[in-house]
Amino acid sequence: MKPHIPLHQLLLLFLLIFLPSSATTAHNIPNLSPHRRTVLIGDLDIISSSISEDYETFFFTQTLDHFNYRPASYATFKQRYVVNYKYWGGAKSSAPIFAYLGEEEELDYDVLGIGFLKDNAPHFKALQVYIEHRFYEKSIPFGSMEVAIKNESIRGYFNSAQAIADYIEVLLYLRKKLSAKTSPIIVIGGSYGVMNLNRVKSQHIALGALASSAPILYFDDLTPEDGYYSVVTKDFKETSESCYQTIQKSWSEIDKVASMPNGLSILSKRFKSCSPLNCSSDLKYYLEAIYCVVAQYEDPPSFSVSQICGGIDGASEGTDILDRIFAGVVSLQGNQPCYDVNENNDDSETDVGWGWQTCSEMVMPIGRGSNDTMFPLASLYLKQYSEDCKNIYGVPPRPHWVTTYYGGYNIKLVLHRFASNIIFSNGLRDPYSSGGVLEDISDNVLAVYTVNGSHCLDILPARESDPRWLVMQRKREVEIIEGWIKQYYDDLAFKKSNNMSNN
Repeated sequence: MKPHIPLHQLLLLFLLIFLPSSATTAHNIPNLSPHRRTVLIGDLDIISSSISEDYETFFFTQTLDHFNYRPASYATFKQRYVVNYKYWGGAKSSAPIFAYLGEEEELDYDVLGIGFLKDNAPHFKALQVYIEHRFYEKSIPFGSMEVAIKNESIRGYFNSAQAIADYIEVLLYLRKKLSAKTSPIIVIGGSYGVMNLNRVKSQHIALGALASSAPILYFDDLTPEDGYYSVVTKDFKETSESCYQTIQKSWSEIDKVASMPNGLSILSKRFKSCSPLNCSSDLKYYLEAIYCVVAQYEDPPSFSVSQICGGIDGASEGTDILDRIFAGVVSLQGNQPCYDVNENNDDSETDVGWGWQTCSEMVMPIGRGSNDTMFPLASLYLKQYSEDCKNIYGVPPRPHWVTTYYGGYNIKLVLHRFASNIIFSNGLRDPYSSGGVLEDISDNVLAVYTVNGSHCLDILPARESDPRWLVMQRKREVEIIEGWIKQYYDDLAFKKSNNMSNN
């Protein structure tokens, strides 16, 4: 029996809807989360019992505004972090600290779903620390997300620079609390969670960083706007040429049927939608989300492009294009009484937060400005996008701020001169890899990637069934980190030896 993954949850996770032409709306940049949240939804109610007692939850009194000195800036809020001491070798032995930097969702998903720390903590005798991003779940200043987002003054503090300062504050506090001044810190993050903390901003706190699936080049014009959708298309085309062609032809077929008398009713019946379609776009967005989520979070054999293409290509002879497309949906989702095509309007707190972030600084120009993908043409019009964001929040986004503040142009030269000890890891089947660092910058700013990997797959929990290429990718990352820590200990020993000689 195929696993049942409710499609409305996929849509809540993945608000990648790009309307054609001037109808482009805000909230249209795909989530960068390491997790296909549908795997974990339902677990959070019992998370306290599903997570080992080795994980302890704490709250740090965090400063609201790290960069100003107005009275309001000194307000504080409680920021959640979780610590696992089980394997830590202790401060006296300068045992390392592995710190996971939370991304655009609640920390529970990371503690439950990130495997790199707990899989490698025994080997390194590392302390495990997970820090929640401000304005998510238990780390929302002044109450709920709804209150925070509606308050113009409060939501202004919801940005990546403030979040980076938060992480540094928590880590410095922990070092002091644990008397672990000489314990090296390795920061780990998935996608957005580490894409802006590239060690150029934090060399005084972190020995090194593992940045998994971080599309740091998907801003301004550094990456072609259709890069994301081109990779999705490539994933399907490499899996099955006929499947790719069927999907490519399906969009005009949907519009053709929709234009007929009772066309929307016909489409609703053919795709067994739980409620009547209001327009053909509802169905197209639904299908786009399925194809893109599967490509981004591919996890064979339970969740893969091959499943969809198997259904499309395996339909009985004589089946028309739309029935083949529906067969692909059924192959992935299982046979259901109906499919929630329209159920994508009730945003979770995570979606609300990501909506603000993408309408302020995280403006990633993801669109389809040329017709070389399997999707309909849908360029991202920044002028209309800006107007939509302004209508929602009262202020326009700053689409060039990320490259202004963090850089991006001449990335090879900049990182070669100023950065050290970074691993940029990617899987080339991940659509976001199109904006990732895919070649070594220097001897210690390294690109580790696999042809078959998907989004953040390398930092998810290891399994006995993992393919050899994934095992080897993780092994390579561990070896690099081992090298950093060995060099650090050698330097530490040399410093102590010199101090003793001078005394």
